[in-house]
Amino acid sequence: MAARKNLLTALALPAVVVVAVLAGSALFIVDEREKALVLRLGRVVDVQETPGLNFKLPFIDNVVKYDGRILGLPTSPLEVTPLDDRRLVVDAFARWRITDPVRFRQAVGVQGIQAAEMRLEPIVIDAIRGVLGTVPSTSVLSDDRTSLMNQIRDEARSNSGGLGIEIIDVRLTRTDLPEQNLNATYARMRAERAREAADEVARGNEAAQRVRAAADRTVVELTSEAGRRSEIVRGEADAQRNAIYADAYGRDPEFFAFTRSLTSYQRALQGSNSSLVMQPDSEFFSYLSSDGAANANPASTPVPPGNSAERLGLNGPAETPEGEELVVPEVVDRDGNRLGESAGIELTPVPENLATPPQEPSEILSPDAPVEGAAQSEDAPAEEAPAPEAPAEDTAAEPTPAN
Repeated sequence: MAARKNLLTALALPAVVVVAVLAGSALFIVDEREKALVLRLGRVVDVQETPGLNFKLPFIDNVVKYDGRILGLPTSPLEVTPLDDRRLVVDAFARWRITDPVRFRQAVGVQGIQAAEMRLEPIVIDAIRGVLGTVPSTSVLSDDRTSLMNQIRDEARSNSGGLGIEIIDVRLTRTDLPEQNLNATYARMRAERAREAADEVARGNEAAQRVRAAADRTVVELTSEAGRRSEIVRGEADAQRNAIYADAYGRDPEFFAFTRSLTSYQRALQGSNSSLVMQPDSEFFSYLSSDGAANANPASTPVPPGNSAERLGLNGPAETPEGEELVVPEVVDRDGNRLGESAGIELTPVPENLATPPQEPSEILSPDAPVEGAAQSEDAPAEEAPAPEAPAEDTAAEPTPAN
């Protein structure tokens, strides 16, 4: 009995080992991230896509597992020629997964994923070249390239259907110019920026010129307005000065003519070597000739204060009624200050030696009708009362004769 037990124990241990080996060969586990094919003598007999524990014939069937997740395929940089013949360098990235393990096994063989990537990359590159060759480079370089990438995906998906895989998406990761074209592109960009800078500078200069022109116009307007106001003030001052001169000189026209002649002599003979070519009987030398006192001007007519020389009578001196007071004009300057006799300043009478003796009546007058004032002066010169002497000009406002 003991020997039989020992024999059974010795046989049971190898049997357990054999059963364990057979069970390990007949069982296989499919992960949720995998897809499995059961091959029997190189032929596919079963496909297991659901995760869990599965059986196969030990030592006869073989299990091949493929990754069932979405895989990535980066493409190498490639040059494409868009519709406008402008070459571009493009990098792409494809997403794909195995949808039919049996067809995938038949297409790629025993190399699996690596062989699939080698066959899938040319398909994606051809799709990229075909789609990008039908659009201009501006569409390729734009931010909105979704439609282009969808076209590339659909084109690559239709060409890769025989591999048992599905292309999920294709993305363009980089779109750039070739290295040999970068320098020319950068030079063109620099020229464009320089042109824009020149345009900005030109617009700035134009704006500055407008500002300067407006400022110059404002200066001219202000200067003109100031000049106009100064001319108005100067004209008012000249008018007041002329009124004062007219009032002062109108009181004694002879003295006015004499002072004007002296001023003319001074201006004409102010040089160190002055020469004048004139006739001796010219009016310019009336006061320098021997009979200048007789031929200078007619006798002066006393003018009441405040009257001008234009109001003098032509037939003789105007008579002033006895007891009537002469009206002294009130002359003021620009500030309203009184001048002359209106300011209470006593004027000095003209010396008698400067007075011009009266002349004979004019030839145009008829001798039968003598002027009353002139006849009276000729018939009774001794009995005539001396004419009132006109006061000299105000010493406070010394006139400056005009040219």
